[in-house]
Amino acid sequence: MSRSSAHDRMRRLELLAVQLKQDSHCTIADLARQHGVSTRTIARDLSLMREQGMQIDADRGRGGGVRLDRNWGVGRLNLAYAEAVDLLISIAVAEQMQSPIFLASLGSVRRQLVASFSPEKRRQVDRLKSRIMIGSTASTFVQAGVHTGADAPPDRVVQALHQAFITQTELQIRYRREDGQTSDRQVAPHYLLLKYPVWYVVAFDRTRDAPRTFRCDRILSAQRTDKAFSLLPKDFFEPSITGDDLSI
Repeated sequence: MSRSSAHDRMRRLELLAVQLKQDSHCTIADLARQHGVSTRTIARDLSLMREQGMQIDADRGRGGGVRLDRNWGVGRLNLAYAEAVDLLISIAVAEQMQSPIFLASLGSVRRQLVASFSPEKRRQVDRLKSRIMIGSTASTFVQAGVHTGADAPPDRVVQALHQAFITQTELQIRYRREDGQTSDRQVAPHYLLLKYPVWYVVAFDRTRDAPRTFRCDRILSAQRTDKAFSLLPKDFFEPSITGDDLSI
């Protein structure tokens, strides 16, 4: 088995374990369709999971489902590096917002995650955290115009922005201004700013050759480029992040 196929299988086994623990009824055919593999492959995966000690129950009869005992794996967590980074940054954001609810154990979770990283990975995470800013809560006027639900940015836009931010590469975006006009820009996403519940991208706009701040919910499309950029200091962007309504 090649390294890539072995990695794919390991990741699929992890996802299967989570899925079987959450779903009350899931058939082998369902799992095969969702993961894009054959039913025979899923059957082999389930057999391997049982050999590893996972308690997987199967209903007898035609159309019977499979499930993982809900008590299995309590206290276990197996995250990919990118997932762990996302979780760490989310914890950091929650801590910076200083909400008293559900924060009692976040410090412990953060310490355990950080302890699992190498020193270099810890430095990388610290650099990412330093590029996320928490501002004051957005005004009622701004919140009323936030795009949610069907009007929210598509997943592919969020993923492109996420990857460009982490890898410090530029983005091609189509942006809708408050007046409804759209424009195409090439931007370097230096920082992210949260003025709850509104996220902004603090960027250098190559198209305008100036610092600009973009509301994430107004980004209609985004495509990551291969052009890397060097991080500029936060004070360079101060003129573009002042005021309550940062839309442009």
